[in-house]
Amino acid sequence: MFESVLIANRGEIAVRVIRTLRRLGIAAIAVYSDADADAPHVRAADAAVRLGPAPAAESYLSAERLLEAAAATGAEAVHPGYGFLSENAAFARAVTAAGLTFVGPPAEAIETMGDKIRAKRTVGAAGVPVVPDATAPPGADDAALAAAARDLGLPVLLKPSAGGGGKGMRLVRDPAALEEEIAAARRAALAAFGDGTLLAERWIDRPRHIEIQVLADGHGTVRHLGERECSLQRRHQKVIEEAPSPLLDEATRAAMGEAACEAARSCGYLGAGTVEFIVPGDDPATHYFMEMNTRLQVEHPVTELVCGVDLVEWQLRIAAGEPLALPPGPLRPRGHAVEARVYAESPRLDFLPSAGTVRLLREPTGEGVRVDSGLAPGAVVSTAYDPMLAKVVAHGPDRATALRRLRAALARTAVLGLDTNTGFLRRLLAHPDVAAGALDTGLVDREAGALLPAGVPEEVYAAAALLRRAALEPPPRPGRWTSPFDVPSGWRLGGEAAWMVSELRVPGHDPVTVRSRPGEVRIGESEPVAARLLGKPGDTVRLEYAGTTHVFDHAAAEDGHWLGRAGDAWHVHEHDPIAAAGGGPAAGAGTLTAPMPGTVTLVKAAVGDEVLAGQSLLVVEAMKMEHVVAAPHDGTVASIEVTQGATVAMDQPLAVVTPHEEER
Repeated sequence: MFESVLIANRGEIAVRVIRTLRRLGIAAIAVYSDADADAPHVRAADAAVRLGPAPAAESYLSAERLLEAAAATGAEAVHPGYGFLSENAAFARAVTAAGLTFVGPPAEAIETMGDKIRAKRTVGAAGVPVVPDATAPPGADDAALAAAARDLGLPVLLKPSAGGGGKGMRLVRDPAALEEEIAAARRAALAAFGDGTLLAERWIDRPRHIEIQVLADGHGTVRHLGERECSLQRRHQKVIEEAPSPLLDEATRAAMGEAACEAARSCGYLGAGTVEFIVPGDDPATHYFMEMNTRLQVEHPVTELVCGVDLVEWQLRIAAGEPLALPPGPLRPRGHAVEARVYAESPRLDFLPSAGTVRLLREPTGEGVRVDSGLAPGAVVSTAYDPMLAKVVAHGPDRATALRRLRAALARTAVLGLDTNTGFLRRLLAHPDVAAGALDTGLVDREAGALLPAGVPEEVYAAAALLRRAALEPPPRPGRWTSPFDVPSGWRLGGEAAWMVSELRVPGHDPVTVRSRPGEVRIGESEPVAARLLGKPGDTVRLEYAGTTHVFDHAAAEDGHWLGRAGDAWHVHEHDPIAAAGGGPAAGAGTLTAPMPGTVTLVKAAVGDEVLAGQSLLVVEAMKMEHVVAAPHDGTVASIEVTQGATVAMDQPLAVVTPHEEER
């Protein structure tokens, strides 16, 4: 076994790998960019090496710097985690050429399975069923792929041949949109994987996404550890995973397991890998190979919990040349496990990426609950890296118990200082179809609107107004008299206490006027309600409102307060209507602003262009997600405020489109 291992990754996966290394008595060597200098994975490691600036290309994607770090610290092996260079055959070869052990499969297996087209041909030759697809000849233009896709028959799913994780995938049903969608998918593939090759797969309506975990050693043994159901996805990105699947019977499970082992054998696989299948919703006995992920998966904890194995440990043991020593015969799942991915995103703003400083962090504990997290109080979450922050996992003797424990764990999770999808996940897990196991890959996108809260609860505004009022009160002066004129109580001689007026706003919602005085709060034009803070506000705020006590997680911000409850969080800040209506280009109705912090990857219009409402003008990318900025109305492009490649802040002006009515 190794004495020291360098982890060529960051965040929660690096923390997860370090946990196993510590248990095995192996020194853990972390790497970090400037943005991660004080990150939890750096603190947890035995040694840490700076790679360079925050951009991944200059840090986590630099094979040269990673190998220099390994040499400088005397590492014997490199664990790639997932993402970044984990499925890069050239990196695996470079690690081996440097005299180190790559904790993963051979470079040849990565190459074979990393190319979706080649992978399908390889496993198909081994007798594994595959989804019908279409490709264009090398060097052919988008029109050639569009023609091949039309011959295959729409709808089709466009997929980057070189990538995974759902990035760059686009479902196309409208023939008229095919060329534009191909161009967008190719841009996304180039940005994420450096390869714009695409394939078009026949779309299977209401499919289920089921994957098989495999382990293969260097002594000829290939075993599968059962399946994971990953059908709950948003825009082809998994959000909830579970093991075992509520769909499969024993015969189908055995058939899919053997097909996964054949796929692994077909490419000479070693280590831990995942073979992904698509299963028609109306024919659960049928399965088609989609792809093989030649690395540890994000969702590996659910397999660990139901199988009682440490997959990272087996990665290390296999890489060290040890034989796979698992009990003979099929592994029977022990209970049920469900995982939820906590992302930095704003569900109420169409799931746009979020960024900010973690001002308060609460992570759940309890029976059957596991958290894999890369977060810490004070950590800065930027759009430079993948938006996944943590994974909350629950295990129980049956599926209903695991779901209930996970919902409760998410309700106890608080990340204040940026938006997350935690409350959305909790409501998704309570959806009747999810509870019944009636899943498919389109369920989340279909139901997303119904899973958003209707608005901001009144008690949130009441708590924020009373916190603002409490902050203005002078500190107590023992033994000294305090003038009532020095306290913002609204007290006056011979009259009723005056209201203190607060204009409050939660991003994504209209401003609300909240009036407060001792013992009462009035929200908007509604009737006054009895309200008061109970105890001294701190990390927790207790509010008595209309006879009910509400408890919030709380963190102060420069411009207001963050309040959280049951997985949801609200940034309530003071609203200045004069500043909001201020001059400059951002004031006009025709001004297009950045929907999120990110990079302008495409400018499709020029000053003077005549455009139609809904026409795409710019593309902003953040956390490997593209957002199209479209014209709000018919008009003329009056100005373009940015150039391609520019970094922009949220709400930064991008362009101005003058409506035709204003020109006349």
